[in-house]
Amino acid sequence: MPIPDNFVVEPDAKAREWLKEHRGAETRVIAYDVHRCCGGGKICQVTVRDLSRKDDPDEFATGTLENGTKFLIDRRAAARLPLRFGLTVRGLGPLKHLDLSLDPEQWGALLYD
Repeated sequence: MPIPDNFVVEPDAKAREWLKEHRGAETRVIAYDVHRCCGGGKICQVTVRDLSRKDDPDEFATGTLENGTKFLIDRRAAARLPLRFGLTVRGLGPLKHLDLSLDPEQWGALLYD
């Protein structure tokens, strides 16, 4: 099944405010990391982070906010995400960060399928 290349990212009010306050990064990445633990289990982690020098933009799918801001999406996550998904802020104080806003079934598909 082909991976869609242009997702619609819908930030809530908290995410819009966070993005205004943190304008420094031109491109952000929705990263998907898979780690194997010693018992053979799989631990999946999704983070929203700034683009790094090691990232090749051609290896990512694209998500776009209504204002045209682009997000790069790891193709492993893109294969499991709905075409439209939300963005929100989680955490407290200095630990506040952007995160995906998905319903429980969507989180399950993203992390455990």
